[in-house]
Amino acid sequence: MLERVKDVWHRARERWWVRQLMDLALVGLVFLAVMAWQTRHLPTDAPAPDFTLRTLSGGQVRLTELQGKPVVLAFWAPWCGVCKAESSTLSALQGMVGNSAHVLSVAVAYEDEEDVRRFAREHSVDYPVLLGSEELRRAYGVEQFPTTFFVTPEGQLERAAVGYTTRLGLLWRMWL
Repeated sequence: MLERVKDVWHRARERWWVRQLMDLALVGLVFLAVMAWQTRHLPTDAPAPDFTLRTLSGGQVRLTELQGKPVVLAFWAPWCGVCKAESSTLSALQGMVGNSAHVLSVAVAYEDEEDVRRFAREHSVDYPVLLGSEELRRAYGVEQFPTTFFVTPEGQLERAAVGYTTRLGLLWRMWL
C-alpha cells in the first residue's frame, strides 16, 4: 500500500502544475504560520480596550463612540520604515470603505508631536491620526510596528495583523 502511494506521489510530482501547486501551498502554510506566530500574544475575541485620544487636528476620539461600524485601528511609529510604506495602503482603504467603516491610526513610540505631524504631512495621511500613549500600547499588547487591529461594530477585537498588510489583506480581514 505504501509503495502504491509513493508511486502515485512521484507520478503526480512529474506534472509541472502539481509541483507549482505544492510549492504554492507550502509557501502559503509558511506565511500563515508566521502570521499566527506574530499575533499569538495579541488580544482577540475580547472587548477592545476603550480610549479617548486627541487627534492631530485637535479633536478627540473615543473608541466606544465609534460602535456601529467596523474599526480598523493601526498602531505605528514615525520612525518605522514599514509604517511609512503602509500609510498609503491605509489611505487607499479609507477611500475604498468610505463611511461604512472607521480607519484610524494611533501614533505611539514617538519623541514629540512634531515627529507625528511631519510623518502625516510627508506621507499625505488622509485618515485620522490619534496621539497614543505607552499605556495604550501596552493595553493592546503592541510590541511591533505596524500592528493593526480589526474591531467589530460591537467593539470586540476580532483579529490582528503585524507588519505590512496589503489593501486586499486589510479588506479581507475587515470583512471576513
